[in-house]
Amino acid sequence: MKRIAIVTHSVVEEDPRIRREAEALAGAGWQVDIFSLRGPGDPNAAGSGIRLVPIDVARHQGAGLPTYLGEYASFLVRSGWALARAHRRRRYRVVQVAAPPDPLVVAALPLRLVGVPVILDLHEATPEFFKSRFARAANPVSDRLLHLAERLSIGLADVVISVNQARHARLLGLGYREAKLHVVTNGPSLGRFRPESLPGRPFMADGTLRLVYAGAVTPLYELDAVVRALGRISERRPDLPVCFDIYGRGDAEPILSALAAELGIADMVTLHGRIPLEDVPAAIAAVDIGISPIRRDPFTEISMPTKALEYAVMDKPVVAADLPAARQHFDPEMLSWYASGDPDSLASAILRLVDDIEFRETAARSAAGRARELSWDNEAPAYVALVESVAGRDPGRDGSS
Repeated sequence: MKRIAIVTHSVVEEDPRIRREAEALAGAGWQVDIFSLRGPGDPNAAGSGIRLVPIDVARHQGAGLPTYLGEYASFLVRSGWALARAHRRRRYRVVQVAAPPDPLVVAALPLRLVGVPVILDLHEATPEFFKSRFARAANPVSDRLLHLAERLSIGLADVVISVNQARHARLLGLGYREAKLHVVTNGPSLGRFRPESLPGRPFMADGTLRLVYAGAVTPLYELDAVVRALGRISERRPDLPVCFDIYGRGDAEPILSALAAELGIADMVTLHGRIPLEDVPAAIAAVDIGISPIRRDPFTEISMPTKALEYAVMDKPVVAADLPAARQHFDPEMLSWYASGDPDSLASAILRLVDDIEFRETAARSAAGRARELSWDNEAPAYVALVESVAGRDPGRDGSS
């Protein structure tokens, strides 16, 4: 039996990348054990070939740095212990560790010492992410420590995965060996995002402009700029009814509610909270425009706009922050771009899609084609082949052991 352990400091029900990877491996005949934070779902209902191993560490979303460090340390120790114990019975062929935190790869060290190969899946560029998330704590000392932790973590892995070409280029620029580095892009699953399986909505079918955001509700995604843009639209077009649905959770929720009330547009903004990943496509299908906002900084300049891909693959026109990594994936006329941090620019990008029918329809159609090209369905075979290769098997062989 081919078995792989995946260690992730996340809730699997809320982590589409982990779920896509696990489902791809299970479909290729692997037994997948995921060591993760405990989520609200049933650990026994993860799907055929997938087994969840919950680690009882409390999650503190939006907490301060000391709390995060304590949480990371506790999860590393507990997941490492659980992984070592499970290996005695399960005999894993490969361990994959999702970062951040980069030092979580240490949880796989006992298995690495007995010959089990380790894949480090870098979901973020941690030094840049730290400066973005904890700006007040960022300084030259913390930056050197984070780069050192990243280098040691990469050194412990046999293979390192980046989520896009910009992150890959960053690692090459830091001097890491190209032979060790691979790219597995983070596109949507066409099996989950299927516009043809849901009721279609003609643009502004009910006379209301409906906007959607689905993702983390944190300052990084500058949803406050979106709310301010709605305020600008209500001033420019008082006769244009607008509704903005936000699906997700995070520490910016009370700030957004207060801001919408302050601007007198509380009736235009609805915070729905987190919804299951399975319900996200239907939420997108029910609106007119998808919003992909993000604050510009060195971290986001190398971040792929996965939200834009999800909206586009559902045939929705997209408003997106104009950042270098986004431009690498979409041609100029595929999205309605806005200058990050500028509510007036964002309002104009939204209204362009309202007013310019030809641009809206052409952009949505071409962006949908690009999103399908970048889908997980096209990436999954290469990812499975990489895992097979790391396990020491010929990817062309069948799954028998």
